[in-house]
Amino acid sequence: MSIDPPGADGGDLAEVRRAVYRPLRRGNALEDTVARLVQTIRLGVVAPGDSLPPERELAASFGVSRDTVRDAIRELADTGYLLPKRGRYGGTFIADPLPQPSVAGAVTPVELDDVLGLRLVLEAGSAHAAASRTLDAATRAELWARHEAALPAGPEEYRRLDTLFHLAIAEAAGVPSLVALVAENRAGVNAWLDTFPLMPRNIQHSGEQHERIVTAILAGRPDAAESAMRDHLAGSEALLRGFLI
Repeated sequence: MSIDPPGADGGDLAEVRRAVYRPLRRGNALEDTVARLVQTIRLGVVAPGDSLPPERELAASFGVSRDTVRDAIRELADTGYLLPKRGRYGGTFIADPLPQPSVAGAVTPVELDDVLGLRLVLEAGSAHAAASRTLDAATRAELWARHEAALPAGPEEYRRLDTLFHLAIAEAAGVPSLVALVAENRAGVNAWLDTFPLMPRNIQHSGEQHERIVTAILAGRPDAAESAMRDHLAGSEALLRGFLI
């Protein structure tokens, strides 16, 4: 389905619209939808004060459910990017002025690629290595406890507990120097993540992914653990690229 947002003109912008209103990859529908909407806003495909296309059109273009689009809109409304309005002239409007993340424009694509690429190697490798080992009872209990501790966390505590979960996986990999590398890398990623608010539904989704990761590790399934970790990291990567680049 082709979408022409209100007020959009032709020319090069038509190519931009086709680029942003295209099907999402599978795996992190909510995060990818949020990131694509932020990209739409930051590219100026829909100007501040103008409205997004209807939910049903966005869902069809992105290849996701209307519930996913609705959740993404709600998240961006909570963070000040969108203003849903009801009534005859209602819709979802772009905030005017837009919030400005403190590091927006300061992070280069090359820097982001480097840090996130290293994170993928370190953390996907950690999950694979941890699942490949015969873990003792204390390590198994620690992994599950770190997962459970993050489940009820609110925005104020979640980042710290999420980091401890990932560091526990690095420890379980059995390579002592790996823990320091993961910690250093996550410190940089967390600094970027802290420039925009945590989203409650993103926290919930992250918890579900954590469970898949730790379950695969405890079951001794290295490929499944690595795959689950890759899917998990892709969600925050989509948000970082959407908000920062």
